[in-house]
Amino acid sequence: MSAALTPPNTTESPGRKVLLTCAQPTGASLHLGNYLGAVLNWKRMQDDYECYFGVVDMHAITVPHEPAKLRAASLELVAWYIASGLDPAKANIFIQSHIIGHAELAWVLGCICPLGQLERMTQYKDKAAKHESVGAGLLYYPVLMAADILLYNADAVPVGEDQKQHLELARDLAEKFNSRFSPTFNVPAPFIAKTAARIASLANPEKKMSKSDEDVSGTLYLSDSSSALHKKIMSAVTDSGSEVRAGEDKPGVTNLLQILSAVSGRTVPELEKEFSGQGYGVFKKAVADAVVATLEPVQKKYAELMANKDHLLQTIKTGDESTQKTAYKTLAKVYRKVGFLERVR
Repeated sequence: MSAALTPPNTTESPGRKVLLTCAQPTGASLHLGNYLGAVLNWKRMQDDYECYFGVVDMHAITVPHEPAKLRAASLELVAWYIASGLDPAKANIFIQSHIIGHAELAWVLGCICPLGQLERMTQYKDKAAKHESVGAGLLYYPVLMAADILLYNADAVPVGEDQKQHLELARDLAEKFNSRFSPTFNVPAPFIAKTAARIASLANPEKKMSKSDEDVSGTLYLSDSSSALHKKIMSAVTDSGSEVRAGEDKPGVTNLLQILSAVSGRTVPELEKEFSGQGYGVFKKAVADAVVATLEPVQKKYAELMANKDHLLQTIKTGDESTQKTAYKTLAKVYRKVGFLERVR
């Protein structure tokens, strides 16, 4: 049996804390900000935490979507996860809709969640304003996210600024359930990696790099060709003057310095010194060359994975099965505590 099909080794250290993080299969690949700011940190944590990395396809249907594209994007996201360094032999990589427990726990949690708390969610209000009509799933989305987290009793949840409100809801619901029915869930804490790179849009360095940005010139996708990466970086918004230095008055150059620092392992002051007096053109080319060199092995591994989809599907199946065992344990405990009659087997 190949290493990719070996069940994750999560039994040797039962005292390990649980880390859970998930991403939506939106159709676009992971971008450089995801890779440098999140995935590399998850990779480093695989030996110290019991990790669950989910593809949350159930969240992806809260807005209009194309079914065929969703299926393809889910498979591609798993491939990007693995190509970026997440090891199926060390961590649980799973598809949300494959696991019995997410929707079931969301229903239980929804029954103790105040409606007003959901209506105050910033993301709901923002997304609702962009669509002429929205389904109830968009309103209920944070409860499903809480279920994603609590189903695995996660201790730590890496979240961005836009998800902090949702994590707070998960914490509230965990405490409310524990108080009403007896201690059951860990109260999850946000995980902020000390070494996480903060990568901004190349087109607008005042906002973070995002898969959903309509201006794709500002986002460096892992799937971008070498020429596309070069073009985007060479066209990146910089600042007045030609001095290569970091500072609040130079957000564009600061962003490029942080990117080069993250991919090269060198400090920003070292890079400022190296490119002193050389101008933006030379500096941008160095950033582009470094980014391309960093992503080439990731892209090669991704292509290999996608060329053998049967093997990739078996890898997902193994991750699903390992994940399901944990989900069943939590769900059985919750069902018993809320008073559901045990099923006769």
